[in-house]
Amino acid sequence: MVAKLPEEEHPKQAFGWAARDESGVLSPFNFSRRATGEKDVCFKVLYCGMCHSDLHMVKNEWGTSTYPLVPGHEIVGVVTEVGSKVEKFKVGDKVGVGCIVGSCHSCHNCTNNLENYCAETILTYGAKYYDGTITYGGYSDIMVADEHFIVRIPDTLPLDSTAPLLCAGITVYSPLKYYGLDKPGMHVGVVGLGGLGHMAVKFAKGMGVKVTVISTSPSKKQEAVEHLGADSFFSRDQDQMKATMGTMDGIIDTVSATHPLVPLIGLLKTNGKLILVGAPEKPLELAAFPLLMGRKMVGGSGIGGMEETQEMINFAAKHNITADIEVIPIEYVNTAMERMLKADVRYRFVIDISNTIKSTH
Repeated sequence: MVAKLPEEEHPKQAFGWAARDESGVLSPFNFSRRATGEKDVCFKVLYCGMCHSDLHMVKNEWGTSTYPLVPGHEIVGVVTEVGSKVEKFKVGDKVGVGCIVGSCHSCHNCTNNLENYCAETILTYGAKYYDGTITYGGYSDIMVADEHFIVRIPDTLPLDSTAPLLCAGITVYSPLKYYGLDKPGMHVGVVGLGGLGHMAVKFAKGMGVKVTVISTSPSKKQEAVEHLGADSFFSRDQDQMKATMGTMDGIIDTVSATHPLVPLIGLLKTNGKLILVGAPEKPLELAAFPLLMGRKMVGGSGIGGMEETQEMINFAAKHNITADIEVIPIEYVNTAMERMLKADVRYRFVIDISNTIKSTH
């Protein structure tokens, strides 16, 4: 059997930008999307955020990439077509798709609204869908997804700066809620002030929590306190660390580079929680005694289920929380990848898909 070309696999013509190999260089790509099934929602993509995962995936740094690869899992747009059995959405609705587009719907995780932890989760791009075809992400002009994995975007939220909430936003909102770090008056540390970190500050402040930013860049102090609303800031300075020992109820650690955990554990109160949401490639060193002396814990968290993702978006609308973004045309995407590698972005690139993606059909 001859393999079908990407543009012939499905009936809906689509156009995006794809990486063809491990160089990670993206270029224009004709492909196709499936016909809108009875439970599917088809939408015109207006904006797509650029997540650090996109960078890892285009270069196959996690060893799971298949090419051609169309990245993008912070996707927002407007509904153009709905299937006959779709109940929650109609043409013209503002919607979004995050990191996942499928799960088994029957396991313990799925029945508890934790589709993100389902063993059969289907990722928005670079994964195999039920029909055997590869999923393509949001660096493209149209998207088709099952309504279960579609999020409604309230009219009060601007689409461009809301896109990053679908990955970065839920990644920090979920642990704040689950680990009980959302109670007004609590003291929470946020390690790293990038795409995830700046969202953690905004959501924690929205919950009424006192926030301290911990960063290796002293230059970010003004930004953290004056612009993002953090209550305090310190770079990992020994004296400042000592002065803050034992004062935090929890810490959201967003750093993806290898870094020492013991000094952070020292900042926690008794029963404090250090929650990792960044994913360093090499194992981190963890001594037992700092955990024993104070009944402390180190935990993790990865995105969130669909119900919680919608709850997060609604919370963002209520508290006027959006990402700080730099909007770019699709032609700039390779340069943006290089800048993202150097952390040269405040704090998220968002591609203006509808105005800059031009089909070659």
